Amino acid sequence: MKDILKDLDKAFENKVRLGIMSALIVNDYLDFNSLKELLDVTDGNLASHLKALEKVEYISVTKEFINRKPNTKYMATTQGREAFSRHIRAIEQLLK
Repeated sequence: MKDILKDLDKAFENKVRLGIMSALIVNDYLDFNSLKELLDVTDGNLASHLKALEKVEYISVTKEFINRKPNTKYMATTQGREAFSRHIRAIEQLLK
């Protein structure tokens, strides 16, 4: 049991962060507004969770301008994909 629990990642304990990573795993990237709509969260709530995932290097951020409007894209990093996979496998093992 302890072996399974060690693979649970605190970064994914929050449902918003779990949702962010789930969305980024199945998409090459998503912009801020797409994530906001998908997860049905406020700007501030989403921004704080994105910052937390960026801090542990599970996501990367690219900022650009489209028609003079800022657009921020988020992508899961290799490290983030691996950590998320471990986390999901640990949950699956707990459920068995």
